[in-house]
Amino acid sequence: MLIEHLNRQRLEREAQGLQRQRRIAESPCAPRQWVSQGGQPARELLAFCSNDYLGLANHPALVEALAEGARQFGAGSGASHLISGHSRAHAGLEDDLAAWLAPSIPNAAALYFCTGYLANLALLTALGDASATIFADKLNHASLIDGALLAKATMQRYAHRNLTVLAGQLERCTTPIKLIVTDAVFSMDGDLADLPALLALAERFDAWLIVDDAHGFGVIGAQGRGSLSHFGLHSERLIYMGTLGKAAGLGGAFVAADPSIIDWLVQSARPYIYTTAAPPAVAHALRESLRLIGGAEGDQRRAQLQQLITQLRTQLFALIAAHPTLGWRLADSSTAIQPLIVGDNTAALALMAALDAQGLWVPAIRPPTVPVGTARLRITLSASHSAADVQRLVDGLACAARESP
Repeated sequence: MLIEHLNRQRLEREAQGLQRQRRIAESPCAPRQWVSQGGQPARELLAFCSNDYLGLANHPALVEALAEGARQFGAGSGASHLISGHSRAHAGLEDDLAAWLAPSIPNAAALYFCTGYLANLALLTALGDASATIFADKLNHASLIDGALLAKATMQRYAHRNLTVLAGQLERCTTPIKLIVTDAVFSMDGDLADLPALLALAERFDAWLIVDDAHGFGVIGAQGRGSLSHFGLHSERLIYMGTLGKAAGLGGAFVAADPSIIDWLVQSARPYIYTTAAPPAVAHALRESLRLIGGAEGDQRRAQLQQLITQLRTQLFALIAAHPTLGWRLADSSTAIQPLIVGDNTAALALMAALDAQGLWVPAIRPPTVPVGTARLRITLSASHSAADVQRLVDGLACAARESP
């Protein structure tokens, strides 16, 4: 019965244009990547789909730092952090990350996790006990949604960026602990949360502000220090989660907050306590990544990325204006995430296939990842792209637009 049940559901998903498929990357993460699928020979595609925003995933300095870390600390950690897996590399990285966030969070401490998903589960389940209420933006990442659902706290959701609704929810709340939870850069839309206004609400209603900066860390703010730096925020009420597998080019995530909060996570967060620590070589290499992000090369890469964002948006607005009957819409985003909203699932898949036929890899994102009726191509840019790469993408979209029925 189980197999038949799953096959029926799979066929239903296929009919709705919701079936997911994997591709196999045969070469390192880069704008041009060799990819295979379904047993077919590998071919080179120009990719606009990774979150490697600064182009560091295959940076020679990080490759060497990773190898150096393996030579110094070995291949694996061997145990969880609370047994024997917490190495000098992990400790040093946490010190670096705490210093990184110190301008925004007084007396900050940091805790390193294997993934951002685990970090968010840990945060919300450890802090969101029965005495708390979690207030969540409806477009928050799945890891924040799942963490809130697993927590013992009451959860209230507010419409995307609707702070009037949030203020009313906070005013009516009677629990002693209030946790406002938001993406900083929303992963499927690319827009920014109004963090200054959210922090003002936290201060007004004696709440805490949890910020998931997965897509802002390394990319925005002075020296790439993220969304808190971008908005010039400084408060003890801030709890910050940043991921290290996107702009930082490697893997893992961290939480930075008041030392008492970090200690409580060590004591009680099950996704931290019961997980084998990430290889120390990764932590060792991440310390080099922070040096690159915060230095002159990081500034140069962020400037290149901003030029590409401007180029793409300018050209896509012109393309959309030339083909109004298609109903395409470019999301309101100033970040490296540039969603082209198509609407219908089948139409989004067809557009992805049309680009694929031209050697362009841009994924179609469909419900439940995004709301029904807003299927899209999630275009992501990297500092490793060139202006010619962006032009090729626009030309490919223009070709698809001309051939669209």
